[in-house]
Amino acid sequence: MDNNPVYTAIIVDDEAPARSIIRQYLGRHANVEVIGECANGFDAIKMVRDLNPNLMFLDIQMPKVSGLELLEVLEDAPQVIFTTAYDEYALKAFELNAVDYLLKPFSLERFDAALNKALERLAGGLPAQRPPVEEIRNENPEKLNRIVVKKGSSISVIPVSDILFLEAQEEYVMIYSGQGRFMKHQTMHYYESHLPENEFVRIHRSYIANITKISKLEPYDKDSYIAVMPPDHRLRISRTGYRKLREKLGF
Repeated sequence: MDNNPVYTAIIVDDEAPARSIIRQYLGRHANVEVIGECANGFDAIKMVRDLNPNLMFLDIQMPKVSGLELLEVLEDAPQVIFTTAYDEYALKAFELNAVDYLLKPFSLERFDAALNKALERLAGGLPAQRPPVEEIRNENPEKLNRIVVKKGSSISVIPVSDILFLEAQEEYVMIYSGQGRFMKHQTMHYYESHLPENEFVRIHRSYIANITKISKLEPYDKDSYIAVMPPDHRLRISRTGYRKLREKLGF
């Protein structure tokens, strides 16, 4: 009688052929059962919650919610094997953190090596490795065009054009938008370097403002100003921030 445990897996990839290959390769392993697959991050969030898989094959680049955005909002992620076609900026972060990944197109041998590594961790009762989301994001030079946020059990995608301003709150950043306020475990430095610089300016050590949303600037004290933003936000502006605003707004 075979007493080897059977581990459950889900496949998250927006390309059907890629999901098919992974499913085919997994079919050779009797100790892994595919219990679900989906094509986007929103469906994956529900699938992880409902099915609680041991293992997840996760594509990085997907529409709606990417693989990295998915991991940011998952409270208890399973063991993850990343799949990626061209995210070269991510590979260094994977290697430094010993998180396995499959670079498309991948061979059967490479697939088996990644799978066996994950199964060894599961068999040893080791916790799922924390994917290096922040390191990968910091390596990525591309500007953000959206931010995925979580409030309770609800997941929202906020276009950066909808953001009013960001406020530093110790190890977190509070994002104020037309959809409400949302907390992110991230740094102001990250957002300062990854938000579109033609729209967002660090006006104070505590604030990054969307300059297209500023209603007016009001004097606050000698040589200091307040940025007024809808509906009734009033943000302090530092001297450096005021100089940046003058350069951006041309006054």
